[in-house]
Order: sequence, then structure tokens, then C-alpha cells
Amino acid sequence: MFRVSDVMTRQVVYLPAETALEEAARVMKESDIGDVVVTDGATLAGMLTDRDIVVRAVAERADPVTTTIGSIITREVVMIEQQATASEAAVLMRERNIRRVLVCDSARKLVGIVSLGDLARQLDPASALSDISEAAPNM
Repeated sequence: MFRVSDVMTRQVVYLPAETALEEAARVMKESDIGDVVVTDGATLAGMLTDRDIVVRAVAERADPVTTTIGSIITREVVMIEQQATASEAAVLMRERNIRRVLVCDSARKLVGIVSLGDLARQLDPASALSDISEAAPNM
């Protein structure tokens, strides 16, 4: 049985809430990722995803130069302990209707992110979802 720690992405990219949307999009493209963790000082403020950029910013015609990521982030973050099973992570994602979950250790320190694509590649490498996840950036 696979644990979340077996499938998660360990490299987490952090950006401050006052970062311009344009800069965040550039960082995500250069890092080939679909999300960044947003901070307000030393505090976790939320998560910005590629979908947030499209649905919240582009659809609302927000100016990417003047709009800060703190104004469009998802503030409610969902976390799972790294020793949870990959199946438990999948159930959590289904129940909360989300594609990514922050991963913490037993002390609630952030240690990674697990995405639906990570789970698909590990749990069923032959699935169509796994193929899509490999072909596209982490969405």
C-alpha cells in the first residue's frame, strides 16, 4: 500500500501574497508546476493554482501586472498527513472536490503537495488520467 509520502511532490514553491499575478504565472511556467503555496509573512495564506489564474483572474479580466496573488488565492487549504495512504488522499480529494492537497508531517509542518495526477500515476499507471497527467504540467 502506497503512502502519500511515496507519491507527493516534495519541492514546494512559495510566493508572498503581494506577488503580482504575472510573476506568479511566470514562476509556475518556469517550474513546470500548477500550484504555489502563498504566504503572508511567515503564515500560510493559501494556495494559488493554474485554475485560480484562469477562473478567478482571466475570467474577471484582472490586470496581471497590478493584481496580487493574495487577492485571488484559495484561502481554505486542505492538508493530509504524509503517512496517510494514497487511497485516503484520493477519497479526501473526491469528498472535497479538489485536485491538490498539501502534505504535512506529524508536527503539521508542510512537507509537500500531492495532486490527483500524482495519485493516478502511482495507483494506476495505465489509466488515461495518468497519461494526461504525464503529458501536461501538474494541474
